[in-house]
Amino acid sequence: MDQPNGRCDLHTHSQASDGMQSPAENVRLAKQKGLSAVAITDHDTVAGVAEAQQTGLECGIEVVAGVEISTRAGGKDIHVLGYYVNIKDELFLERLHGLRDAREERNHRIIAKLQELGLAISWEEVIEGLGRPLEPDESIGRPHMADVLVSKGYAVDMRDAFDRYLAEGKPGFVSVPRVAPEDACQWIREAGGAAVIAHPGLYGDDELVRRIIEQSRPDGIEVFHSDHGPEEEHRYAALAHEFDLIVTGGSDYHGVRQGVVFHGDLGSKTVAVDVLEQLRAAANRQL
Repeated sequence: MDQPNGRCDLHTHSQASDGMQSPAENVRLAKQKGLSAVAITDHDTVAGVAEAQQTGLECGIEVVAGVEISTRAGGKDIHVLGYYVNIKDELFLERLHGLRDAREERNHRIIAKLQELGLAISWEEVIEGLGRPLEPDESIGRPHMADVLVSKGYAVDMRDAFDRYLAEGKPGFVSVPRVAPEDACQWIREAGGAAVIAHPGLYGDDELVRRIIEQSRPDGIEVFHSDHGPEEEHRYAALAHEFDLIVTGGSDYHGVRQGVVFHGDLGSKTVAVDVLEQLRAAANRQL
């Protein structure tokens, strides 16, 4: 299935979390763009993976079973990507369910804070904004709230909604107790997967990233990301070399909101297919 010198986007989101497209649509788009493989890495859920893998079989493109786990360290939200996880592992699914419960608590607290700021926004409006029923094991995120803020004129676009209200340090931001990165890495390993530190450049603290690597012993680090420039790519490639980590990358594609592609377009940040072999080898070591 892999093509010689083929490319892979290892970071995409679907409607199972805060992406705009179905898992199947992500896979078809990856195929259209000539990719050899694509990972579905929704927040705290693997609900979209089975649909994506079925579409991958139909399209002739590899779909990597992935997840992006929300953790907390050093006073910051840190995300850990898992690849080739067993999406039927009952303990792993139970752990992800617990994370989604914490995410839902956070969501309701964000709504309450926005209401305290005088913004007329409700949880019902956020759900209605999906334009479809919320399926079991799917998760709601801040981009869904940003959609409502934009539609009601409280923000110009997605980025403005985050900059004004939803980003860390802004008046609508809420942090709830989360697991540590080392716990997420261990959960991923116990589910037969390979653990990768996501978009380290977004944390603004390379010493914290270094400590997380030392404590969590991930298998890889996301060097290539839509919000990383050449300097960040160089820095994190060097860090990967220092700690003998797999160099991964992906667009962090969420689809188009208000006419804008959030983070990056699918396929805009990729790695070579041999990275899949490295991730598979790391995942197999956990079995």
